[in-house]
Parts: sequence; structure tokens; C-alpha cells
Amino acid sequence: MYFLVLFCIRILKKTKKILIIIQRSNGDVFLSSNLINVLYKYFNSPEIDLLVNDDTINIAKLLPNICSIHQFSYKKKNKQRWQQEKILIKSIFKKYDLSINLTASDRSVFYALLASNRSLSAVEKKNKKSWWKKILLSHYYYFDSNKHILTNNSEPLKYLKIEHKNIQSPIPISDQIVSRLKLKLNKLGIKEFIIFHPSAQYNYKIYPKPLRNELIDSLNKLGLPILITGSSNDIDSKISLEIPKHSNIFNFIGQTSLEEYFALSQLSIAYIGMDTLNMHIAASQNKPIFAIFGSTKLSMWSPWSNRLESGIKTNNPIQKYDEITIFQSSLPCNVCGFFGCGNNHGNDEFTFDISPTKIFEEVQSWYKKLNV
Repeated sequence: MYFLVLFCIRILKKTKKILIIIQRSNGDVFLSSNLINVLYKYFNSPEIDLLVNDDTINIAKLLPNICSIHQFSYKKKNKQRWQQEKILIKSIFKKYDLSINLTASDRSVFYALLASNRSLSAVEKKNKKSWWKKILLSHYYYFDSNKHILTNNSEPLKYLKIEHKNIQSPIPISDQIVSRLKLKLNKLGIKEFIIFHPSAQYNYKIYPKPLRNELIDSLNKLGLPILITGSSNDIDSKISLEIPKHSNIFNFIGQTSLEEYFALSQLSIAYIGMDTLNMHIAASQNKPIFAIFGSTKLSMWSPWSNRLESGIKTNNPIQKYDEITIFQSSLPCNVCGFFGCGNNHGNDEFTFDISPTKIFEEVQSWYKKLNV
């Protein structure tokens, strides 16, 4: 057994080309960077490629230590399914020494099997769905929705016997971009500021307009600039038109690229906002966070604390750890009746009962202590 382990380690040490498959959302892609960084260091700068869905390509392009990126498009799946599959399979077929799949879907497991003779993948715990995957894969692990996504994404390192810390490092941003943003802020007379990010990738995660605007009215009273951030997509553009005008409220929606947002977050003193990629960016930069959650499962998606190397384990209306405060709706799911079920069940909306006053009181208390 000892010699077998040594033999496996020697083989893995020769690994020069790795494919990592992440066919989920922006947050999943971003929270795979710890895995990527550890692999890059352990295998002495191998060529690491990604296979991601095309709606996450912008965050994938910013991850360090990545050579090239393969894209899967769900739009092409509906229109040009076989042509897309043919091109994608041809581009990855047996091109890698090791393939690691972080998603348990049938398609992503097939990609892992086709990409390398040594394939490692997450699988579902239900045997009816995963029996064939267990047979064909070189190694598998169970995706556990009760674990944080960062620790789920780090599971392959256990099989590879690679020691590591669970740290979500910030993505490095060029000095040029930071300087450009500082210049823009200086022209507006902005030095110290807080980010309020009211949007999310999905409508059901968004704090409703009346509650959101009440919170903005209160945040204006803090007496420092509040930068409202967002992209130029339809959801964010709609929110942009609904923002009340105040002397300390600055509408930055649609004014920064994703890379520029990283720099803006880096320059901020805190993050207030929704359960989305931007929250995880702030967490990677060790910022104070005031996060607003709906039905999301906190054990999997809470802001990661690098100092504690953990997130939160349970769902509760208000929780604090490290410099993170979480506000979660205490209403049960409209469909299944469970609190914090983590499933929107295909609905486009979720009913929030989080008081804007309570959020503001927590932010105000923190800010007063900051200035004592």
C-alpha cells in the first residue's frame, strides 16, 4: 500500500496539464480560485485550463494562473447542440494529465472523463444518479450542500493529498486600474466610502424596491459617500432608475467593468448588499460585510471568513462572525415551507421581511465604533 501511494504521488507530480470544469454560477467560479492557486503551486506552474458556462466567462478571465478557457453555451445547446458538443469535445479530448470536475451534472462528468485518463469529480449522494460515474471516474467525492462552496471546491485536494489552507485570496488588480478609479473618485470628492450593491444575478435574490429605497434613505444619513454598484444588465439598469437622489448617494451602476469593480471594492471600507458575487469579492478582501439574504442556504453560500477559515453553519435571521453580519429573511419558503431551503423552485421572486431599519442600525453602530 505504501509503495502504491508513492507511485500515485510520483505520477501526479508529473502532471503538466490540468482541466478544471465549473459549470455553475459566477460565485462558484470565483470560489474555485483557492483550488486553482494550490494546484498551480504544488505542481510547479502547470498549464491549467477552465471549462465554464459562457455567462461566467468574465469572472473566469480574471482568475490568476489560468492558461485558456473553454466555454459551454446553453443558448447554443438549444440551437446548435451537436455542433457545439463536437467542437468542445474535440478541444479537450485526452488533452490533459488530470481533469477535475466541481459539478456533479452528467454533462460535466462526461467532459471530465473525455478530457483525461485521470478524472476526479463531484457526484451526487443518490446512488441512482451516480452509480455509473463512480464506476468510470478515477476518483469521486460527494458534493455536500451542507458544506460551504469553498470547502466543496477544495475536496479534490484531499484526494491528491495536497496540504492547503482554506483561504479565498483576492484577485490581483493592476495598479493602473486602481489609479484610474482613484482619479475618478477624487474628481467626485470621494475618499472614504461604502459600497451598497442592491442587485443579484437572479430576481428572487433582490431586496424589494420599497425596502431598498428606505435603506438608501437611511444610509444617506451616515454622512459619507455610499456608492450604489451594479452592471449594465437589465436587472441592474431597472434598479438604477429607481434609486432615490441624495447628497451622499452616488449611482455607479453600469459605470465599472468587473475588473474595475474589484478595484472599487478593494478601495471601499465596507460592503452592504445582496447575496451575490460582489459579496464574495468583499469577503476575499477581508472587508466588513452586511449581507442581505433571502432563501439561500447559508451553510453553502455565506460570506467566507479568511481569518476563521469558515462560513456560517445554520440559517438564522441575524448572525455575526468575524466582521460579517448576515440578515436573512425569517419567512419560510413560499413553496416547500422550509426556512433557508436554498431553492427558489423556479420562482422569480422571494418575499423578504428584513427591516431596513435593523440593517441601518447595525451599519451605523459599526461606523460609529470605527470612528471612535
